Amino acid sequence: MFYRMPEFNYFRPRSLKEATDLITRLEDFKILAGGTDLLIDLRIGRYRPKNVVDISGIKELSYIVDEGGIIRIGALTKLQDIVESPVVRGKLLALAEAVEQMGSWQVRCMGTVGGNLCNASPAADTAPPLMVYEARVKAVSTRGEREIPITKFFKGPRETELMRDEILTEVIIPYIDGAGTATLKLGRRNAFTLSVVAVSTLAKVSNGRFEDVRIALNAVAPRPVRAVRAEEFLRGREVCMEVIDEGSKLVVKDISPVSDVRATAEYRRDMSVVLTHDALLKSLRRAGFAIGGE
Repeated sequence: MFYRMPEFNYFRPRSLKEATDLITRLEDFKILAGGTDLLIDLRIGRYRPKNVVDISGIKELSYIVDEGGIIRIGALTKLQDIVESPVVRGKLLALAEAVEQMGSWQVRCMGTVGGNLCNASPAADTAPPLMVYEARVKAVSTRGEREIPITKFFKGPRETELMRDEILTEVIIPYIDGAGTATLKLGRRNAFTLSVVAVSTLAKVSNGRFEDVRIALNAVAPRPVRAVRAEEFLRGREVCMEVIDEGSKLVVKDISPVSDVRATAEYRRDMSVVLTHDALLKSLRRAGFAIGGE
């Protein structure tokens, strides 16, 4: 149910310094980036802040920079810019696959990567690929800046590790040469849908064995999660269908799905195994390793 937009004081800083100075003085505020989540939350009455700080005009926070071993993405980079970026499609394919399945073209042209992360939905679509890349996010305040591993960024639904006077400014993503990555998403529709479950995987093979393997999921726990027990089982083992079958089943040990209007907990649990299995095979193919008969 939608309500009238609540009254609030509106601020539109033009620089990061202006924004951080402002929020240290304000009480009871929300930060507006693309607005695809916050404006709806305001209309349905989830939040009624006294102040809204619109940072969408801070141009210095919109960029994609390839530094070779590191890719830096500004927090205000539009989701559609990520989808269309040759750097992202060339080096961070799991992220491109995740983002291109988010909402409509119009939503992706408004929504930002930082906004998707800071909204901290259990179904945040950028979270699983960033987790398998072991990305970090940069938080800035008047006190300085710090980096937070993405695996520690989410505390729970709509809760992050950001302090009240911090602004997320950048996503820092290591590039792993020789690894294959993939994202698979299941929703109730083929497009414009929230995740029933989404899985991102990374696989790197050496001498026929998993040198590295990473698995992350959304929508199956209060926050996006890494399937560490499945990873530990697979790492160092021979790459074969039997091992992948067994390892995929272990993802259920690190998830705690619930039933809601989109799916039952049991269905989410079952599909987490299926999507993990298929995403691992896709990652292996992209790493140049095909399993016989697959």
